[in-house]
Amino acid sequence: LKNNDPFYSNKNIRMKTVIRFLVLFGALPTLVAQNTAIQDSVATVSLEEVKVSGLRVNEDTPVAFTNLTQEEIASRNLGQDIPILLNYLPAVVTTSDAGNGIGYTGIRVRGGDARSVNVTINGIPYNDAESQGTFWVDLPDFASSVSSFQLQRGVGTSTNGNAAFGASLNLLTQAVASESYARWSQSGGSFNTLKNTLQFSTGQFANGFEISGRLGKIVSDGYVDRASANLKSFFLQAAYQDENTLIKLLGFGGHEITYQSYWGVDATTLESNRTYNPTGEIYSNSGELTGFYDNQVDNYQQDHYQFHWTQQLNPNWDFSLGLNYTYGRGYYEEYYDQWEDENITFGGDTSFAYLQLPSLTIGDSQITATENVQRKWLDNDYYVANLGLNFQKEKATLNLGAFYSQYIGDHFGELLWAQQAGEVLPKHRFYENTGTKIESSIFAKWTQALSDQWIGYLDLQLRNVNYEVAGQVAGPSSFTVDDRFSFFNPKAGITYKASENQRFFFSYARAQREPNRTDYENGNPVPEKLNDFELGWRYNQPKLRLQVNAYWMAYKDQLALTGALDEVGSPIRENIGNSRRIGFEMEAKVQLAPQWLWQPNLALSRNENLDYFFQRDGQLSNLGTTKLAYSPSVIAGNALVFVPNTNFQLALLSKYISAQYMGNIDSKTSELPAYFVSDLNASYRWTPNKWFQEVQLSLLVNNLFNEQYVSNGYFYTYDDTWSNAGETTTIEGAGYYPQAGTNFLIGMTLTF
Repeated sequence: LKNNDPFYSNKNIRMKTVIRFLVLFGALPTLVAQNTAIQDSVATVSLEEVKVSGLRVNEDTPVAFTNLTQEEIASRNLGQDIPILLNYLPAVVTTSDAGNGIGYTGIRVRGGDARSVNVTINGIPYNDAESQGTFWVDLPDFASSVSSFQLQRGVGTSTNGNAAFGASLNLLTQAVASESYARWSQSGGSFNTLKNTLQFSTGQFANGFEISGRLGKIVSDGYVDRASANLKSFFLQAAYQDENTLIKLLGFGGHEITYQSYWGVDATTLESNRTYNPTGEIYSNSGELTGFYDNQVDNYQQDHYQFHWTQQLNPNWDFSLGLNYTYGRGYYEEYYDQWEDENITFGGDTSFAYLQLPSLTIGDSQITATENVQRKWLDNDYYVANLGLNFQKEKATLNLGAFYSQYIGDHFGELLWAQQAGEVLPKHRFYENTGTKIESSIFAKWTQALSDQWIGYLDLQLRNVNYEVAGQVAGPSSFTVDDRFSFFNPKAGITYKASENQRFFFSYARAQREPNRTDYENGNPVPEKLNDFELGWRYNQPKLRLQVNAYWMAYKDQLALTGALDEVGSPIRENIGNSRRIGFEMEAKVQLAPQWLWQPNLALSRNENLDYFFQRDGQLSNLGTTKLAYSPSVIAGNALVFVPNTNFQLALLSKYISAQYMGNIDSKTSELPAYFVSDLNASYRWTPNKWFQEVQLSLLVNNLFNEQYVSNGYFYTYDDTWSNAGETTTIEGAGYYPQAGTNFLIGMTLTF
């Protein structure tokens, strides 16, 4: 992105990029071979973790959760995005537009899409403030700088940012390293995938300071035609730590250029040419396909700057302060073919009215449409401040939190090129609007041991949101939003400690959430509400860890996915009245033998719309109870791990997803078939006598048995009123995102 690009001059004041990095050595953290003894997933909270202790939970909290460390995913961290690395967690479904887990990927938990998963990085929200989505492509290779993940299912505990409507995912970046290191990691494999990572740490000096960093680059052609990815990333941390103080200054981010692949393929093409990518098609005047536009890309850069101060005040009290600035800027570039627009898509993107071009007459001809190339820009700033105050004694814990954020997002469209446009200046703007979102919240969480066996939990949150948009959207049409919301979200629960090894829990949680930008663009949405009831049991023994839980999630005005996409591939949602999700989840770690570890998980659910209305063939009818879109009733995961010694590990990982509908009307056209996929993961490490402290080799074979499957898609309907005069016929259609067959990645990490 050049300094003379228009978004740089769009504001009077622009915060400059303040950090540029040149690092000589680095790499991925090496795999610590999995100990055959089952490790406790909840460690004592250290000073490093205090800044997120108010958002994370432990085994005494009445919430269903799973912890995951960097070491547990290190042997699979060979270039694929974070959702793919979390694929084997309970109730999780992952998606990949390019088909190989690199580029645009997504995660769903309990049927809720990415907008239903609240994501925080060191307690700072990562969800986009306007869309509520998480775009992991903007943080490539970020897993290399994350020390631990915690996935809370359901509403979970109060968090910062958008409410969790299916799950919350908390990421904690790398801790201060006690010893210096330099690592170089490289991996490659199918679809011309290459990944290089340089990583280093000075180690903590005697005066308490440490500096660490990472540079990374990932390139891949993708499984789908032209679904290429060119991803660059950085991470730099300066830290000071002593017995009572931890101060961190972080800068991290990424720049991605991905060829668009969000339109998938229809059913016929899926059978005949499953890697076909229709984006960028160029047609002749007679409708013959002549080629593809070579720069049909998403080009975006996002930089994050964080400051964290954690202070132990005395043995019982500590506090944490977090500040964040995020700067994002970039565009979609798209070629709009006139024949395709007038005969296939009917989007009107080639019309002079859409492009706000003056009329053009050539001879006796009036020109009203033209082939063109557009760039649709997003230029945004996001400011965050949060404060935590924590009190802990033997029988009581109190967490107090306050949060404030401001988001400013400029959206505008540029005409980059047109075949016939008359006297129009270069980079003509055909729409522009600005969205502003201010959010504040406070919460108080109290955990109290009521007796030797009973532990009470109370969590109260007050959240305020102001969202305004003014200007025009593509079309052009006026777009104005001016909404203010206040939400009170109480949560309460009880834990019964039957013994040192087992706990039972019950909880209730209330969540309320505002609509996102796309919801406003497509209708008149209202906030959605959720009452979540959870009942669970945890059992921990040296050779067996088990968590079982059941849930009842009752929604009012849920903003449910319809299956349809807007013109830039964003999912369209609508308020659907009453709906519910009822489910059972189980996960376990079983030490079968000294060298064998078994980790199964299972999620069974019923996900239903109640009294769902749909207009078919011009008539509104009540379909009664229907299945919620993108909500499979069975999600099962399995890992069988063989560790013959501390140097070698071999794992067979499997995932089963039952059939699911992509719409809410139980249409056969919208059905995604069930699939069962297995991966093979192996790693070997050794310590040479010279040159290197450690060398590690990793192998990942994805889709070991070459399953031809589809993990995601879209579904739409429209009314045909012109084929038969006086009749309305509802037409259904669907698109699919095919996933790669057997493919592999192999990597090597050198630790100096």
